[in-house]
Order: sequence, then C-alpha cells, then structure tokens
Amino acid sequence: MAIEKMTMPKLGESVTEGTITKWLVAPGDQVEKYEAIAEVITDKVTAEIPSSFTGEIKDIIAQEDEVMAVDAVICTIVTAESGTETPIAPIEQTEAATVSAASTKPLTAPANKRYSPAVLRLSQDHNIDLNQLVGSGHEGRITRKDVQQAIKKGVPVPSTTSTEAVVTPAQPQPTAPVQSSPVATGDTMIPVTGVRKAIATNMVRSATEIPHGWTMIEADVTNLVAFRNALKDEFRHKEGFNLTYFAFFVKAVAQALKEVPIMNSSWQGDKIVMHQDINISIAIGANDALYVPVIRHADEKSIKGIAREVLSFAKKAQNNQLTAEDMKDGTFTVNNTGSFGSIQSMGIINHPQAGILQVESIVKRPMVVNNMIGIRDMINLCLSMDHRVMDGVACGQFMQAVKRNVEHISADTTTIY
Repeated sequence: MAIEKMTMPKLGESVTEGTITKWLVAPGDQVEKYEAIAEVITDKVTAEIPSSFTGEIKDIIAQEDEVMAVDAVICTIVTAESGTETPIAPIEQTEAATVSAASTKPLTAPANKRYSPAVLRLSQDHNIDLNQLVGSGHEGRITRKDVQQAIKKGVPVPSTTSTEAVVTPAQPQPTAPVQSSPVATGDTMIPVTGVRKAIATNMVRSATEIPHGWTMIEADVTNLVAFRNALKDEFRHKEGFNLTYFAFFVKAVAQALKEVPIMNSSWQGDKIVMHQDINISIAIGANDALYVPVIRHADEKSIKGIAREVLSFAKKAQNNQLTAEDMKDGTFTVNNTGSFGSIQSMGIINHPQAGILQVESIVKRPMVVNNMIGIRDMINLCLSMDHRVMDGVACGQFMQAVKRNVEHISADTTTIY
C-alpha cells in the first residue's frame, strides 16, 4: 500500500489559492480516479476537485471554508501497490460492471442542471431520476454519495444535510475588534458566501497592488447604430440569437490591442510580459457573482463569432456551468457596464492584466458636426490601466485606436461574418 497526497490544483491564470466549500468524501471512503472529492471556490471559478488516484481516503487535511494555497496538501489517499488491483467497495463493483455495458450511452444532464460525469453515469446506470434528488453539495448540488444513497434505499432520498444548513452562516468569529454599522429591527443579514469572499479578496488585491490610472473618451457611434439596426432583425431570424453592440466593441478593442500591444501585457515583478495572443476577458454577472470568461484570439474572430461566444458564456454563467478552462489566459478585460444604463465608471483591473475598458451606454446627444448642431449617438469609453506597465502616451494611443475603430464601423466598411 502507498499513501498519496492530493494537493490544491491551480484552477486558472493567476489563481494562487482556493477555498474548500464542501467535502464530497470522508475518511474511509473508496474513490475512483477522476471522481469528484471536493468543491472549491476561487476568485475566478467554482469547480469540483477530481481525485488523482484510486483508493481509500485516509486523512482530510483542509477543512471546509479553509483557504488553501495552490499545491498545498488537502487530503491523503491510500492506494494499492504498483501492479496490484485497488480494492473497491461493493457499490463500486456494481458500478464497474454496469458501466462497461452502457459505455456507449451518452451522458445528458436534465435541462439547466450541472452534474459531474460520475454522477451522470451512476444515475443513468441505475435509472435514478436526478430531478427527484435533493443534493447535499454546495448550493444544493447533487453529489455521487446522494446517488449512491438513492440506489441503496431504492428510492430518491433527501439529503441528510438540509438546504438551510448549507446556506445558513456560522456565527461570525472576528479575529480583532472591528467597527460595524448598528443592526436595527427589520434589517436583513446577508451571509458572505465563498464566491463573494473570493471576489472581495481579488478586488482588494487588485486595488492595493496595482497603481490604477484612468481616462475616458467619447466616440460617435451613429453609423454603428444605423448599421446594427438595419441588420438585427434579419440576423436574429437567420442565426437565432441577437446581434448585440457589445460584440462590435470587443472586436474593436481586439484590433486596437494589435495596434498598441503594450496594453496586452501583464506585470510580473521583475518583468513586463507582452502577450502575443489577444484573449479578451468579458465580465458577466450571474447568480450574485461576477465571472470573467475569456474569448480567445478575439482578433481572429468575426463579430458574429464573438456575439455567439458572449451568449454562450452568459448562459453557462446562469446555469453555473462555467469551468476553469473558460476563465484561463485572459490578457485584457472589456466590461459592458452600459447594459445597466451607466454613462461613466472606473473599473478595477482584473489582476494580473494591465487594463480594463468599460463600455458605457449609447445615448443621443446634440453635437457639432460640420459646424452644425445635430443629434448623434454617442458613447463614453472608460479605461483603467496599470501605471507600472504603461504611461499616458500608450494609453492615449490605445484609446484613439478604439475610438477610430468603432467610429469606422458602417455598412460600407464592416462585415459581421
């Protein structure tokens, strides 16, 4: 027998730690390689940690709600010696016998639900309706143990841990006296979840480590508005989804990053890394959390292709289906603050990137055009940049390029395919 160490995996670019929110196993449990053993939250993603080994859980080292550094040991697993068969529990033997016979059956989850492959396979092999189960995992997620319990009893069984127990916060244990606002009758106490803690930690890190510079320009997008309005109905009928303004701005930013590559950089202590690939992170708010999935090689994609990816990421965020892979390798962030009616804002940079652009609302304003007053569609574009990486000259060049790109969009100059 051998004792193997399971460590906290790196679940995204610049991720240095994660919080174990729920253990899906206990000491003495048998696990298969790739089976989910814990749920973890970082500042970028919520994910399951798969086992790297087949064997028996020996010690749980990381406690729930404990923040663990990447590569820190979170548990130990007793494995069989090399060349011998790993013992498995009876329920696992039943699964092993049925998986091979049903290996060609596709794994399809019920609509708007997310399950691990192990949960899907086990439920389908034993004809368990996952919609009838109450999960004991984080935010009510159904775990492998919930399915095994249903198989053992022959009926769907509610989780031994109630939903209320999952979401009810523990009594606060401050490490030092802190000032707080008085709580009056009728006030609502909102628990700080693992996701919110992770977001807060990353925002504090970005705001305290990065010397933010900020600037804003306005752009005349009258031609863009006319072009998009002329196409949107036909596009939706043909493609099945909306042609949004945001896709045009992401494309314009990607082109500007090619013109001013220092903006597509990150600060890494003793050096500045100027990235070759242009991977645009887009900020998406869903389920009281903020996610930043990445449109890779955005400069090589069409406006239609970008619009489709934005829609796909938004749906995945709503259904809690974004993965660590979706969040990796971003080099610059574009935030669609205008969707909320904002006309001016200062974004906090997505560490370790060097900049974030806020795309504000398009509003009609009187403007001077050819020495005459006319009503034009105008937009403010607000840039936060890392002053360690660049100075005002590069910042101004980048904003001029973005402005030129969006003002140049029209039926005569642009194709969406």
